Amino acid sequence: MLAAERHRKIIERLEQHGAVKVSELSEQFQVTEKTVREDLEKLEEKGLLKRTHGGAVLEQNGEDSLYPLQFPNSKHQREKGAIAQLALTCIEENDIIALDAGSTTLEMARRLPNIPVTVLTNDLLIVRELTAKDQVRLVVPGGYRHNNVLIGAESHEWIKKLNVHKLFLSTTGVHLEYGLTIFTEELTKLKKLYLENAKTVYCLADHSKFDKGALITFAGLDEIDTIITDDGIGEDVAAKYEAHQIRIMKAPLPDSGKRSKGKV
Repeated sequence: MLAAERHRKIIERLEQHGAVKVSELSEQFQVTEKTVREDLEKLEEKGLLKRTHGGAVLEQNGEDSLYPLQFPNSKHQREKGAIAQLALTCIEENDIIALDAGSTTLEMARRLPNIPVTVLTNDLLIVRELTAKDQVRLVVPGGYRHNNVLIGAESHEWIKKLNVHKLFLSTTGVHLEYGLTIFTEELTKLKKLYLENAKTVYCLADHSKFDKGALITFAGLDEIDTIITDDGIGEDVAAKYEAHQIRIMKAPLPDSGKRSKGKV
């Protein structure tokens, strides 16, 4: 079994039981306990778990669910609402935008005014939100249903022909070394395709996702024009990313009294 598959199964077991033991994982994977401890160390470096004596526990402030699209993630809802509201200020009438699948982009769809824009999305929950807005031209690529998302190689060639002005991208983790990461490999091809066809790319990520990495990298930070986050991000964390020429916009939370800041 490859290391990536072991890591995936470890996270699955943690989400089911809250804790794992080195001895049990060693028996399950048919590898040495030394190998399991190395796996746990790598996952801890990515902020996905916390090692304990003889095992590990789920990092409570860690990343989103392994299957975040089956049930929209409800963590950090205030932050996601603020990020979505700020992201909407980047949209103009007659724009052609792509909304990547995710809980923050879903919040954008809920708050999007009924204005003449074209929206490309493969998220069925976003589709449901936008169908009632008659001025929004909705473009949905074909494919088969994977949780709440449509995926399929048949639609890729069609998407390549589209001109997307602005992409609003979701991610599970933002990391200087790992870039933008997710857990589900099935979604990486479509995310990369969106990136290739978009003139301007916004990544939506609440403050808890910084310095975290999931299993699969789908983009480098140099492929992103702007990261829109909330003002809960630490000043030192924001400065670290801005030092790498990454533009950050901060959405003020409703009761924070702070003003949005962005790197010009």
